[in-house]
Amino acid sequence: MTDPVHPTKSRVAAISIFVSAGMAAAKFVVGIAIGSLALISEALHSSVDVVATVVTWLVVRFSDRPADEEHHYGHGKLESVSALGIIAMLYVLAGGILVEAFSRLREGAPPPVLSAIPFVVLVLDIAVNLWRARALHRAAHATKSQALAADALHFASDVLGSVAVITGLALSGFGYAWGDAAAAATVAVVIATLGMRLARSTVETLTDRAPEGAAEQAAAAIRSVAGVVGIERLRLRMVGATHFIDAIVQVPRTYPIDRIEEIKRKAQAAVATALEDADLTFTAVPVARDNESVRERIMVIARNSGLAVHHVTVHDLGDKLTVSIDLEVDGEMALTAAHDIAHALERNIRDEFGEDVEVDTHIEPLEPELPHGTDAAPDRVEAIHAALSQFAAPGVIHDIHNVRVRDTDAGEIVNFHCRAAPSMSVIRVHESVDEIERALRRAFPTVKRVISHAEPPKA
Repeated sequence: MTDPVHPTKSRVAAISIFVSAGMAAAKFVVGIAIGSLALISEALHSSVDVVATVVTWLVVRFSDRPADEEHHYGHGKLESVSALGIIAMLYVLAGGILVEAFSRLREGAPPPVLSAIPFVVLVLDIAVNLWRARALHRAAHATKSQALAADALHFASDVLGSVAVITGLALSGFGYAWGDAAAAATVAVVIATLGMRLARSTVETLTDRAPEGAAEQAAAAIRSVAGVVGIERLRLRMVGATHFIDAIVQVPRTYPIDRIEEIKRKAQAAVATALEDADLTFTAVPVARDNESVRERIMVIARNSGLAVHHVTVHDLGDKLTVSIDLEVDGEMALTAAHDIAHALERNIRDEFGEDVEVDTHIEPLEPELPHGTDAAPDRVEAIHAALSQFAAPGVIHDIHNVRVRDTDAGEIVNFHCRAAPSMSVIRVHESVDEIERALRRAFPTVKRVISHAEPPKA
């Protein structure tokens, strides 16, 4: 299995190795030949760049590897560590150059022997370094690679250093013997100054400083998802090119789990769109909304207790609330145990709404799961269909259809569809269908349950 290395990062780093080595060798040979400290300093600087590009090429082969059992956030920070190592080498080099430059100025070393060769080499070096710095900068920006950014900075400093060396050699040519040593000192200062900029960025990454504006973008993306009430806390860190985001997000407590999971997925997609490469840890905190109804609040209380309730009725008497609830429990449960459950539910409701709330709980057996059934004989279905049509109130419920009858050990289960006038209220339709169901069970005592579905007339 090959390493999951970003092809742009690996290719650009490999090219830099060969180009850096060639230019460093050329400057070092010419510098020794003419006796120029400034040119030798530039050669040494480029030699450090060779080491840096080798390190970069090696690091990017590992930094893009995915997370594993030992590195839960991936390997991206290897680039930051390598960048710190390169910065340390640059500062050591800058210090050595400064010491030698001041030594030559103090001792009055002779100026270098000038010719066209060092100027040709330096101009060529400037052109090559400008091209490489630009290519590396684009690759670093595209891949958010600190190692490539460090390499680009080296080549940019090479350009400034080469300009300083040309200036120093020119001064020496005009009779200013100190020009070469001064140029070498300038190279050291350029190295130190640009290295400081890279050090700041690298240290900020290693200390988990959030990129400017990234947290605001992530928060805005999460808030854009329907169902998000608010964000309690959001933390963001960079590891390589990936934004790792830890968010505690408020969601309505009335939402079911599958709805909250959908919010999580949409939040991840929104953050990935905003920040390109993002890994979101989404912690949902259920909260009560301002527009939450009393019935919704009661259903939440029951659900949190794992209870099945229905027919929740709430009346506001002005000075107090009255609540009526149907509570379903195991039919085989002893009354004392069922009463304790109902009492605990009532206690929780009073804790939510106040001691003066009036709560009445009707305890009923939980509908058991019915065993597997078989379709009834066609003549039985026809008989029940005819009875349903007979029991339907003329002008109220009509067009009994899609009648299905199943035989089970618990009795017959009847399903049917019917039509009602579109202007009828739900209450009236429900009452009319209930009358049909009761009449059917009286006519067919073996019918255990009747399930109806009312719908408006066909358009």
